[in-house]
Amino acid sequence: MASMLSRFTDEAQISFDNIVDRAGTMMRPTVRLGVTGLSRAGKTVFITALVHNLLHGGRLPMFKAYRSGRISSARLEPQPDDAVPRFQYEDHAEALIKERIWPQSTRAISEMRLTINYESASGWNRLFSAGKLSVDIIDYPGEWLLDLPLLEQDYRTFSENAVRLAASPARADLAEAWISRSRAIDVKAAADETLARELSDLFSQYLKACKSDERALSTLPPGRLLMPGDLEGSPALTFAPLPDLPVGSAPAGSLWHMMEHRYEAYKRIVVRPFFRDHFARLDRQILLIDALQAMNAGPEAVQDLERALTDILACFRHGSSNILTSLFTRRIDRLLVGATKADHLHHESHDRLQNIAGRLVDRALARTQGARVTTEVLALAAVRATREASVKEAGENLPLIVGAPLKGEKIAGETFDGNTKTGIFPGDLPEDPESFFQALESKDDADRPHINFVRFRPPKLETTAEGLTLSLPHIRLDRALEFLLGDLLA
Repeated sequence: MASMLSRFTDEAQISFDNIVDRAGTMMRPTVRLGVTGLSRAGKTVFITALVHNLLHGGRLPMFKAYRSGRISSARLEPQPDDAVPRFQYEDHAEALIKERIWPQSTRAISEMRLTINYESASGWNRLFSAGKLSVDIIDYPGEWLLDLPLLEQDYRTFSENAVRLAASPARADLAEAWISRSRAIDVKAAADETLARELSDLFSQYLKACKSDERALSTLPPGRLLMPGDLEGSPALTFAPLPDLPVGSAPAGSLWHMMEHRYEAYKRIVVRPFFRDHFARLDRQILLIDALQAMNAGPEAVQDLERALTDILACFRHGSSNILTSLFTRRIDRLLVGATKADHLHHESHDRLQNIAGRLVDRALARTQGARVTTEVLALAAVRATREASVKEAGENLPLIVGAPLKGEKIAGETFDGNTKTGIFPGDLPEDPESFFQALESKDDADRPHINFVRFRPPKLETTAEGLTLSLPHIRLDRALEFLLGDLLA
């Protein structure tokens, strides 16, 4: 009964917020664009590059309104939500351009408003449109998105799912300390705060190990255990799943009961407000994935990425709204899935990366009971850190990518200083995405594609003869803008 009442209250609050939002946009067209992604996918870099290219005249030939000259200007304005931290665009742009370092990854939710002045392509629309579109960009960690399925799970289901996942070959050794300690205790014994902290710490360490570059696993709920913020040390974050729970209910005052209560508190304090106040108010969404890192880590990481995509896609409020229903509820009507770091491959493999990512999305969508949303998959690099070259080897041209590897990166025994450029052959992806998935299932490691994955430093920006610094180079950022905003600027 309490759960039903909570849901009713949440839906009422969502409807009220959307009515307020819509009232404000009648005189000022606005779209709320959610930007998220899984670990290492480059959310901060994507937003920074998008804004920088629009503010500073980037090269965006596939963004039709920009290419045709109908966009006259773009500017940053105060965001509408005063309680949400502002996305620190200026700091991130300085890190990329002046210091040539990658900005720190997303740790919490943030927001910014970019307003575009444009002229409609339609004379009729020019009579009635103000020619102004505000884009409210909401940046949030992908780990928070992976928490949303928890709203439909009780503590027993959560524990069973977590333990089942921990038994997979890619996770079993990482989970051993948490699982063995949990199985050594009596869950019906009296609640013990010291033991609760110990189990929570072991479970959090397991999640962090799963997230490491070596494993590159994606399904890591509860997300706030990885980034606790101001809730660190609170009871709502001091819990863990328990294996092999007995039949029946948790005895009052037991450790089991304590863990169950704190899990429900986590949903109430962390997950539900995020869904109600932010996620349910989005119009469009970009989801960034680091498919190359998963490929580099092995078949289990790719399978885990597909599992995470399935969980994520099932959470979206898919579909379109009509004029009446849009007053009360929002639906994400466009979803862009971006496979990032395309600059780590030669351009011949860009479409191949896109096709593999598209097949992952198709397989994930097939498991979400046919959720309908206009979806696009792109291989992209919001900031291109490499250029292309070739070298002759055995009479054939070998395609290379050239860039400055990050300080400490190692290639063939050489450790780089962050300034020296080098060329590497990144490897090829198969033309047929189905052959890629068949190779993943092969027991012969030689059948699987191998990518030379090297992290590069941001590029040094070119300057014109007049001394003007050009915008951040990219791969297919213009196509992303066209899909996400093109129809709104028609």
